[in-house]
This record gives sequence, structure tokens and C-alpha cells, in this order.
Amino acid sequence: MNESFAQDVLNGLSAKNKHLSSKYFYDDNGSRIFQEIMNMPEYYPTDAEFEILSMQSKQIINELQFSTPFNIIELGAGDGFKTFKLLDYLVKNEIEVNYIPIDISQEAIEILTKSLKERLPTLKIQPKVGDYFKILQNSKDSEYPSLLLFLGGNIGNYLEEKSIELLKLFNKNMKVGDKLLIGLDLKKNPIVVHNAYFDKHGITKRFNLNLLLRINRELDADFKIDDFDFYSYYNPVTGDVKSYIVSLREQSVEIKALNRTFNFGYNELIWTELSKKYDIDEITNLAKATNFKLNKNFLDCKHYFADSLWEKP
Repeated sequence: MNESFAQDVLNGLSAKNKHLSSKYFYDDNGSRIFQEIMNMPEYYPTDAEFEILSMQSKQIINELQFSTPFNIIELGAGDGFKTFKLLDYLVKNEIEVNYIPIDISQEAIEILTKSLKERLPTLKIQPKVGDYFKILQNSKDSEYPSLLLFLGGNIGNYLEEKSIELLKLFNKNMKVGDKLLIGLDLKKNPIVVHNAYFDKHGITKRFNLNLLLRINRELDADFKIDDFDFYSYYNPVTGDVKSYIVSLREQSVEIKALNRTFNFGYNELIWTELSKKYDIDEITNLAKATNFKLNKNFLDCKHYFADSLWEKP
């Protein structure tokens, strides 16, 4: 049994306002469903960031100003779809790099590694499965500089205090002169955001309810999935998208691994995810608050998304 998962489920479902951490979405099945989300026409972050990395690879690499071979360490690499364009540019221009993709999903890493070995056979790749920071600590000893990739707007999934804590940890595990390319979703027309996160296809609903299936499987629970629904809303002032699982009736759920039964009220909410959207000033302030120097923001043509290049001074 995954002890930290069990403890977090216990804490979240025991709270007055129930919550479950979005970091547990990404078991193998969750990772597959998220690939479906990224392929939805409404889910603009994928296309926007893909455009940046496709059209501005040269500018991003030039802005690094690395004079030696370097490491590219991707945190939460997934299928590597967007990163491929950056890696392809490096290989074609014979720029020597060592690519280190990190993900918690073994399956995702295996698929990514197989794909890259077929498509970019000369690329040096050292895939890793597991905890970011254990792996980052090892890379800190490298004689070469590193570019960390934290793409996809993942930083927006953390409350402000936690996002600052996480970025300070990144900083701590970097060498002076190392760079961080961080993806940040920008504030935009609220309708565009709403359609991306509360999709008519029901894929985001499946993604959230998969978390209950994971609890059933790994913690021997008896969630009845048809008795729960999904809701998401966007606050354009704060930039917060919040997602919830909704109990459709009064019900009790036994989680045998925790030796506990949890009661859910009619229409009671379980908060599952935050996805914050930023403006440019907020990006600047976030870099400053976490001891980074902001070198440049790379935006897509619609200004939906930013890949922001930061440096450890």
C-alpha cells in the first residue's frame, strides 16, 4: 500500500471541506485519460505551448547562452509530445544535450523512451521514474549546466504558498547559471477557459472520477462511480479554475485499508484541483519571490500561454 496516498486520502476525506490531491490523478490510467484531454480541440494549453516550442525553439536555445553541452531535465515529462520539437531542433543542429525525462508513471516513461529512440536515435536520454528532488539532487553534481523544464502550466495546480515552496526547492537543487523554462497559463476570455476545463465530451469528468477508482483499487474502497458527478468553474478575477467531484446522494463509502467509513451528503463537494491562470505581472512577481531572475517570456500568437525562462543568479 502507498502510505502517503493512504494518509492523504484519510486527511482529505476527514476534513470539514473534503478534498483529494490532484497529484494522485496520474496513475497509468489517469495518465492515459490526460492524453485524451490534451487532444481535445477545446484544451488550448497543449496547442499553445506546442506552438511556442515549435516556432521558437531557436530563440529559446539562444537565450540559454550555454557554451558547453548541457542537461535538459524535464519534470513530469508525460509523453514528451511538446518537448519533441525542442529536442528535434537540438539534434538537427548537432547541439549536444543529455535529456533526462522524469515522471511518476512508469508506463509514460517507457512510451516516451521508445518513441524518442525511434525518432531521435542519436539523442542521449536517461529516463527516470520517481521523485523530482531525489533525481535533481544527483544532477546538481553534474559538471554541465542544466535546463529544467516544468511545462504544461503545472505550477498553477499549487496554492500560492505551495507553488512558492516548490519553486524555491527547484532553485535550491540548481547550480548558479542553470535555467528553468516554466509553462504558465495566462488569463484570457473566461469562455475559452471554461470550455477547456468543463468539457462537453466528459473526458475531464472521467479523469476526476478515475481518482475514486484508484482509491477503490489501491485502498480497497467501495465508491460507486455512478453516484458521483463532476463540476468545474473559472474565476476570471483571481485566475483560479477549481474542480470538484459531487456526491449525487447521501451515501457512505467504506475504505477498508483505512479501516474507516466516510459519509457524503447530498450534493457534497470533494475539491480535487486548482488550475491558476496568470498575468505577466504575476509571473514576474513569482520569479522574484522564488529567487529567480526572469530572462524572457515566450508567448504563443494568441497570448494564451507563456513559457517563461528563469535563471538561478
